[in-house]
Amino acid sequence: MFRRREPVPFAFIAEADNFRSNVTPPPRERASGGQIAGRWLMGLTLTAALAGSLILGMPALSQDPSPAHTQHSEASDGR
Repeated sequence: MFRRREPVPFAFIAEADNFRSNVTPPPRERASGGQIAGRWLMGLTLTAALAGSLILGMPALSQDPSPAHTQHSEASDGR
């Protein structure tokens, strides 16, 4: 009988080294012009959305050192 050199759980690793396939995978299909244009358009849209969110969000993130208008109640003026 054939005696294994390794314990049973790792025997498949030793046997996998001996197996070689002669079957080559089929070549990848080339993307059509419409698919390439769609990918570029999607990337451009995502980039523009990120840039736009940064441009619109920057004023909200900035800290104003001196507030231009302080709010106070008109009811407190009459006292």
